Amino acid sequence: MAKIEALGVDVGSTTVKMVAVNDHGEMVWHMLEEADPRAADQVSRFLAEAARRFGSLNGVPLVATGYGRKLVQQAARQVTEISCHAMGIYAELGHGGTLVDIGGQDSKAIRISDSGKVIDFAMNDKCAAGTGRFLENTAGRLRVPLQEMGQDALSSADEVPISSTCTVFAESEVISLIAQGIPVPAILKGLHRSLVKRVAAMISSVGLTAPLMLSGGVVKNPAIRAMLAEETGSAVTLPDHPQLMGAYGAALYALRIAE
Repeated sequence: MAKIEALGVDVGSTTVKMVAVNDHGEMVWHMLEEADPRAADQVSRFLAEAARRFGSLNGVPLVATGYGRKLVQQAARQVTEISCHAMGIYAELGHGGTLVDIGGQDSKAIRISDSGKVIDFAMNDKCAAGTGRFLENTAGRLRVPLQEMGQDALSSADEVPISSTCTVFAESEVISLIAQGIPVPAILKGLHRSLVKRVAAMISSVGLTAPLMLSGGVVKNPAIRAMLAEETGSAVTLPDHPQLMGAYGAALYALRIAE
């Protein structure tokens, strides 16, 4: 059985992730679930599962990050998502660049130095139009599974512009397009383009230093990756577990406490 030295938990608006690392900072275990409204109970259950797998967690520090990090009473520290995603991506990929994290509730562009330090960042947390929520809100209306939206968008040669930058108005625009008989894949392509343009503007505000790295659950969507590369003119780099980078970075912060 692998020995764990530290734990990190990322309490997001859509999912909750926990990562365990060994004394070399290597990810040895993780757990991911959809977010429960009772975040404190969910984190307790994650910790119980870690204890079941690895034995007593006495002396194993936990650092919390994410939207609901302040709800984690068991945490030795709460650290911002900016710091944790930068820490996690740098540890996995081993270089700096510009990181884009697209989550369900917010999105971030973070410029990271060659030594792993955060140089600058921009964050969209006031409007859902540049986040996963933008796509999620329209998936049901279009009756397309969220996991298939990206592939369906890329399958279309046509693209219908979505002019609304507000999620509520965009949904109304989508309803109008459906009524006009516009094919769903063309609408999906326009929706993805609208989101990506918002993210690309955020990248421009902090400066694009290659490579362009991606994290967060939304970047598993192939249309988001392809369109970001197209909009920025930069190839995108993905870690093995993009959705776990915040929790991984939190675990690495916890490892510093353990040392």
